[in-house]
Amino acid sequence: MGFSLGGNVVLKLAGEMGENAWPLFRGVSTVSTPLDLDACATQIAEPENRIYHRRFVRRMTERLCATGRYQKRHFAALRSVRAIDDQITAPSFGFGDAANYYRTQSALRFLDAIRVPALLIQAQDDTFIPFRVYRSEAVRSNPRIELLVTRHGGHLGFIGRKPHRFWVDQAIMEWVAGQNAKSPPLISSRS
Repeated sequence: MGFSLGGNVVLKLAGEMGENAWPLFRGVSTVSTPLDLDACATQIAEPENRIYHRRFVRRMTERLCATGRYQKRHFAALRSVRAIDDQITAPSFGFGDAANYYRTQSALRFLDAIRVPALLIQAQDDTFIPFRVYRSEAVRSNPRIELLVTRHGGHLGFIGRKPHRFWVDQAIMEWVAGQNAKSPPLISSRS
């Protein structure tokens, strides 16, 4: 299970593993996942997201400075998530630049190789993730991917009314139960 960027990691792993994923896990579920990192870096930099964008930049700067590898001066000219990824994140992990980092690490390009059931939960009004990404052929063409779309929910803000106020948890649990009913256990209880 993965939330937000963690969902990207989970889906990318499932796609990279392909057929070999089955012995390790029977399925994956994600919520508010940035499938296309480039599109999301562009979206968060939009003027209507400036308050969030500034916070992301500030938090990224603080966390990277906390490692001891960087000082505030390294970030003086870096005013966006993309700039930090281009100058700090990507080179630090061998990706060269942000464009290569986003291209190679986006789950979108691995979705067609997923061979375990996958539940993707996404709100159309997510501030950080352009919904058009979820309309792409990569999402629609894999029969193992089940997409649960809501009109509202923002980014990880799926709150409903009682009795299932945090209904996303319930939806995931019901999906997992359904998957368990469809497939035999991975480990036999017989001796």
